[in-house]
Amino acid sequence: EVDFWIIPIIQGFVQIEELVVNYSESSDDDKSSPETPPQESSCVDDVHPTFLVALLSRRSRHRAGMRYKRRGVDKNGNVANYVETEQLIHVHNHTLSYIQTRGSVPVFWSQVGYRYNPRPRLDKSENETVSCFRAHFEEQLKNYKKQVIINLVDQTGREKIIGDAYLKQVLLYNNANLTYVSFDFHEHW
Repeated sequence: EVDFWIIPIIQGFVQIEELVVNYSESSDDDKSSPETPPQESSCVDDVHPTFLVALLSRRSRHRAGMRYKRRGVDKNGNVANYVETEQLIHVHNHTLSYIQTRGSVPVFWSQVGYRYNPRPRLDKSENETVSCFRAHFEEQLKNYKKQVIINLVDQTGREKIIGDAYLKQVLLYNNANLTYVSFDFHEHW
């Protein structure tokens, strides 16, 4: 009886665009050349295919919060600030989908304080984390079958403690459907 007063809300983003690819377009240099004759534009689908591109991001309601205030995993395997982003491309009656997820490192950790980039700390032991880490990735693998984990944590600085705990949990979980890649983007700035 109170459903009338409840408004479902989705926290996310959606954008859909139609793109036309013109393979016969010449470069800007060719266009500006006085010797280049003007070209007629034709709009045949095989020559100028039309793509419908959609980008959808959905943020989980579990463990949503402000950065530096909501971190890690909870007892049910939900990670902080989890977002699933799907890119859909529709062309010639075919639809392709690519899904990327992101979220906090699925171990028990936090950052305390109000200053910018407070030092992270582990809040629970390795053994206390195992079941929650497992719950997180069992749900991921149920939804997506296989996953490539890209760890973007600073591998040498103050975040090293979190990166090491993450790698240790991946090794303990030892699942063939997970591929772990450590990419320290701090080295590539």
